Amino acid sequence: MATDVYAGTLAAGEPAAKVTRPSRTRSRRPRPTSGAALYRPWWTPWLWVAPAIIVIGVFGVFPFLNTIVLSFTDARPLGGGGDWVGLDNYSRMVADPAFWLAVRNSVLYAVVAVPLLVVLPLMLAQLVYKKVPAIGFFRTAFYAPVVASMVAVALVWQNLVSENGPVNTALMQVGIIHSPIPFLSDTTLLLLTAVALTVWKGLGWYMIFYLSALASVPKDLYEAASLDGAGTFRQFVHVTVPGVRLTMLLVGIMSGIGSLRVFTEIYILGGATGGVGGQARTLPFYIRDVALDPISGNVGYGAAISVALFVLTIGLAVASHKLGSKEED
Repeated sequence: MATDVYAGTLAAGEPAAKVTRPSRTRSRRPRPTSGAALYRPWWTPWLWVAPAIIVIGVFGVFPFLNTIVLSFTDARPLGGGGDWVGLDNYSRMVADPAFWLAVRNSVLYAVVAVPLLVVLPLMLAQLVYKKVPAIGFFRTAFYAPVVASMVAVALVWQNLVSENGPVNTALMQVGIIHSPIPFLSDTTLLLLTAVALTVWKGLGWYMIFYLSALASVPKDLYEAASLDGAGTFRQFVHVTVPGVRLTMLLVGIMSGIGSLRVFTEIYILGGATGGVGGQARTLPFYIRDVALDPISGNVGYGAAISVALFVLTIGLAVASHKLGSKEED
């Protein structure tokens, strides 16, 4: 609908030019004229999402906000909410050598594990992507560790790499080593063994992501690259990798977050102390030690470290996204 107005006269006796202005009438959403929607109240859709909102609020939003509040208190595991201490927990955290040791272990864990979890599952997916006889068996075998319990798998690895375990025994029998390798007592070897366990268990999980991504890479690109004389390796580098770049970014972010949250591997392989003298403790392990001890635990200090872990995780995710965006450009 439009409104017609006259701008005046151009000369004596001549009518003014006709100017058409758009109407400012407000458009409204069409109302249903038939069906069940005619009798449905406006709040009915909210009933469908209310259970999900309640679950997210109770088990996600509230614990997150409560952790932030607790980080400013000196709450104890069995002593109630505690008193308000302001930034004392954060000041203590900055001056705590054990905290920085846990940060170093967590960051090193992620630096070693993430590249392996990005590259190796892609290579594995490339191997099992082609449809050949019995390929379903190999896909199932590679995925089997994913469905196994981390505790059970870690106990198996603990027996394998112990000083009297099959790995050390086999290496000494063939003459490669003359004394057992301290996989579980040396801090560096303990962290590397835990990384190997994390990578081995995550290969099949991230392989599924890459199999889905490989299915969307056009086959014409491989044919064109083959006609240009590109071999298998060049096709992998120049066709496969660019085709699954977004999936690689997703896997990098997910594996990075998982690496910063690692606990079970260190606990089972290194014991309740987190290695000799607690030297292999990661941030989740350290949070458990300082916050949940029923006698000397400080929930407020543990909450402050949890906030620091959250900030570190967000920083890793943002850095991964920025790096992926630059490579995309």
